[in-house]
Amino acid sequence: MKKRTTLKELAKELDVSISTVSKALKNSPEISQDTIDKVKAFAKLLNYRPNNIALSLKNKKTKTIGIIIPDIVHHFFTKVIKGVENYANAKGYNVIVGLSNESFSNEVINMEMLANGSIDGFIVSMSRETMQHQDYQHFNETLNEGIPLVMFDRIVNEIPCDKVAVDDTKGAQMAVKTLLNKGAKKIALITTKDYVSVGRLRTKGYIEALNANGITPIPELILKIDDDLLYEDSLENLESQIKMLFAQHHDVDGIFAVNELYAVVAMKVAKSLGISIPEQLQVIGFTDGMLSKHASPSLSTVSQHGESMGQKAAELLIQRIDEYTSEKPPQPFNSVIITTDLILRESTK
Repeated sequence: MKKRTTLKELAKELDVSISTVSKALKNSPEISQDTIDKVKAFAKLLNYRPNNIALSLKNKKTKTIGIIIPDIVHHFFTKVIKGVENYANAKGYNVIVGLSNESFSNEVINMEMLANGSIDGFIVSMSRETMQHQDYQHFNETLNEGIPLVMFDRIVNEIPCDKVAVDDTKGAQMAVKTLLNKGAKKIALITTKDYVSVGRLRTKGYIEALNANGITPIPELILKIDDDLLYEDSLENLESQIKMLFAQHHDVDGIFAVNELYAVVAMKVAKSLGISIPEQLQVIGFTDGMLSKHASPSLSTVSQHGESMGQKAAELLIQRIDEYTSEKPPQPFNSVIITTDLILRESTK
């Protein structure tokens, strides 16, 4: 059988982005006519046939839903998948998992592959690149073709769909307030770049908590980590940035980290510098995964309740699938906030 030309291969041959090829094939006004003509001519030459999202059967249930996550390593996403599967399986649905690996192109390709006539709807947490470039056309196309979509954790207002998230700002406020109540005077924040929605919102909570307690935030105490440093082969770079933070601010006695990896690495660096936890430095993270429970000392953390988030996302999606396939009048989109809890362990007094 002759190998099928993919969207990714077209983009590579033309030396343009997958997004540009996709938009050109759909005559998007964002793309010049010259580029549209060039892309279409090359697609015809290579006998490209789009694996169109529209191939999904709008009026016939396949009893299968797709979930696309940005990272399989983090315990949070495995808990979300468990929640989705528990609810979906109880309703007679199967679940297929796709991994974007924080890549926009992988996200687009996953959606095209999973929507090849076998998916009733999607549950998605956006990739880092999608958030960075703010290119949401593939999501909007999915919705325009009558395929329901639920976004979780990493969400944006620009996409009109059901959404499930935690109150990241409130969770961060709770963590920082706890550090202050336990005697911390100078609290540093280890967070992501601002284009990652959860990091931006948790940074907002950190700043608001300090202001509410009459403390002026110090920009130098906010360490924004490049997301590439989440991966195992870059942990040394992550450690060196945190070590520099300690070197420049010897009197830091509290750390709030926007995920458990940052928090656990911060504790490792602190111990290597002879800083005792929690006597000299108290640390609170965000997520409550396996790292938090088994770190030494064990990590105090804000729990995201990933399993509950997954169950709610699956519930909203299946409700929306029923609405679409039965041609019921469309209902307003839901934005569900899952309540966070603070779990205190050995990293705080």
